[in-house]
Amino acid sequence: MLQYFIIYKPFQVLTQFTSEGAKRTLKDYFNVPADVYPVGRLDYDSEGLLLLTNDKQLNHRLLDPRYAHEREYWVQVEGTITVKATQVLAAGVSITVDGKAYRTKPCIANVFDPPPAVPDRNPPIRYRKSVPDSWLRLILTEGKNRQVRKMTAQAGFPTLRLIRYRIERLTAAGLQPGDMRELTRSVVYEALFS
Repeated sequence: MLQYFIIYKPFQVLTQFTSEGAKRTLKDYFNVPADVYPVGRLDYDSEGLLLLTNDKQLNHRLLDPRYAHEREYWVQVEGTITVKATQVLAAGVSITVDGKAYRTKPCIANVFDPPPAVPDRNPPIRYRKSVPDSWLRLILTEGKNRQVRKMTAQAGFPTLRLIRYRIERLTAAGLQPGDMRELTRSVVYEALFS
């Protein structure tokens, strides 16, 4: 039986069910059948929306770069982000991927004003009165390793907190870190492919 779950991966949790040292994994938060795995990944220090399924066809379609799909990230960055920086990010920036120079595809980049309502993070971001921060929305159609962090650093605004909010029309709306919601195949496919 094919099953589909969306989860909000907490901060400092590995995107896997197998243990690795003392780091927390998805197994510490989510109880799913043994044949259900995450589609894609979020870094240990990133949080937000993940899709878990045993649907291999869906897994292939979402991970194959030929089927570019939107992923929306909410990014808290150090400093007051400028319109110029968002234009630079939107046009694509040069980052390093697997030791080689790579130019990111054009994307959508804009500043949240006011900042988005997001769940509290544990532990919280270190607050520094002398250094402002801003929230940025990035909508990408590719997913290179640590791409968002590399992009914001390249634009001069290091990432403090990174949340994946959306994959196509599947969102983390209403989910708190550690929450899971089961969905039907039709809901998932309609949200991702129609």
